[in-house]
Amino acid sequence: MQKIIGFLKIYTSFLLVASILTFILSIRSGFCEELQENKALDEKVRIFLESRKGTWHDWNISYSDGKILHDLIINNKYKNALDIGTSTGLSAIWIAWALSKTGGKLITIEIHEGRHRKAVANFKEAGLHEIIDARLADAHDLVKELEGPFDFVFSDADKDWYKNYFIDLAPKLEVGGCFTAHNASNTGMTGIKEFLDYVESLPNFRTTIDTTSGSGISISYKISELCKEKSFQRRQIAERQFLVTKYLMRTNPRIS
Repeated sequence: MQKIIGFLKIYTSFLLVASILTFILSIRSGFCEELQENKALDEKVRIFLESRKGTWHDWNISYSDGKILHDLIINNKYKNALDIGTSTGLSAIWIAWALSKTGGKLITIEIHEGRHRKAVANFKEAGLHEIIDARLADAHDLVKELEGPFDFVFSDADKDWYKNYFIDLAPKLEVGGCFTAHNASNTGMTGIKEFLDYVESLPNFRTTIDTTSGSGISISYKISELCKEKSFQRRQIAERQFLVTKYLMRTNPRIS
């Protein structure tokens, strides 16, 4: 009986070890397959972008600006992105390429039907169509309707509406996320200065302009929710008032 029990224990241990090894091998196999798929997609996107250099018109961004957006997403591990002003898709391709590495998704909005159709075809050719939700719509309306939350926004549509887009999206932007806008160096364009003055005045956002971009890309990081920021400021003011009153009461007893 003892021998049978001993044998069963050994057999059970063997089955357990075999199960663990099988599980580890399956994970490793899945990981290797995922790496292969990512490499294949990277190569496909890279070839697509190289083959189309110099052919992008219709208000698309430059390749160097696309790389800035790509790196912002990778470095911050953003996953929920919005692109306002698809044009024929170059900005969305750079953004989606980065999201393919972070496991994210992109919504991109274009009002012009012809540009929208070209963009959708480009997304398929680049192999990124499954990551991109391309909407044919007026961003003035759709941005208000989108629920979010987002952790990355790129605005490159009508410049005189940048401030409005920001106001609609700021509550839907996660803390740590950023709102980026194109042509930020061109303050002579209608709406750009008004937009920058507004975002730079907000206590819960920190805004810089990436001047390595020829057009300038403003990057506004959300550092806290506005209500918390206001509450913190009110608390600081109250504390200062309390300390001043306490000091005055000590130095002038008649106040008490």
